[in-house]
Amino acid sequence: MLNRLLPALGLAVALWTPQAAQAETRLLVNCFWPPQHFVCREILPTWIERVEEVTEGRVRGIIPPKSVAAPPEQWDAVDKGIADVAAQFTGFVQNRVQGPMVAMNLFTGIQDAQAMSTALWETREQFFPDEHEGIKLLSLWVITPGEVWSQTDEPILSVEDLQNRKIWALPGSPANLLKGLESGVVAGPAVQANEIISRGVVDGYIALSPNSVDTFQLIPYTTHRTVFERGLYTTVFNLLMNEDKWNEISAEDQAAIMSVSGPELGRFAAEYWERLDAASLSKLEEAGIQTHQAPAEFEQALVDAAEALTEGWIAKAGEKGIDGQAALDFYIKRSRELAGTN
Repeated sequence: MLNRLLPALGLAVALWTPQAAQAETRLLVNCFWPPQHFVCREILPTWIERVEEVTEGRVRGIIPPKSVAAPPEQWDAVDKGIADVAAQFTGFVQNRVQGPMVAMNLFTGIQDAQAMSTALWETREQFFPDEHEGIKLLSLWVITPGEVWSQTDEPILSVEDLQNRKIWALPGSPANLLKGLESGVVAGPAVQANEIISRGVVDGYIALSPNSVDTFQLIPYTTHRTVFERGLYTTVFNLLMNEDKWNEISAEDQAAIMSVSGPELGRFAAEYWERLDAASLSKLEEAGIQTHQAPAEFEQALVDAAEALTEGWIAKAGEKGIDGQAALDFYIKRSRELAGTN
């Protein structure tokens, strides 16, 4: 019996390597968008493929067919280990982190999402590198600016137009801007925009980019688009990972994962939004949606109204130990340098 076992034992010893002995790490990567959304179909799967490649298969990932948590609850899902990795809209976690909100201050955006994403990562490294305490921040990205959209025969070209409408808006600065102007506001996450807008509950909406209008199937309910010289509103997403899960991974593989995360993933995700925005604009034009340049006095009135919100963010950042004014100045300057517009 022993003689028969020895060859098998010898083969097992020959095949054994430290790599073979190292346990494979599997990540549940949650995506709160609808399954057909490009973040679920393209961006996160591509990141998973890159992680598997750079770790030589030691770290793998899978996206569940349905989100394991509602959009506002991605951080909690990761923190509790329900998901290992998830993207989180920053506006839903501003009670926890303020730093990334620097890029969500009104009228700080530009049309170059890749430049904004890189600038935000650099701002984070310089001004709030340790803010995501208790959770691993893998990446940040900023998407193309949201705009103002009308559902009636008339475009929205003045403060008075906003005040005379009932407007859907993303939570946070866009909704607060409208409230400050005494407009009627219905606020909610982007993934729920269609439910409100398609039913005619509102007669205009703000802060969605052209691709979001297309993706959330809002084109049939939209008639006019108003654009601004400065980006009205840009949205930031965090890619988060459970810290205990992260600590299970070797230092070598952690470094490999960050080589395809951080600003690298930020630029990739942002570039995807840019390309799809361009494609969606063609669809908007074909549908007869008219584009209007915001009158200078309209834009300036909104810029002035937004100042109090920006000052509020600077104060909140200060409570977190962040020099908000310096971070804001750096982010604006750096994003424009990277875009070649400064």
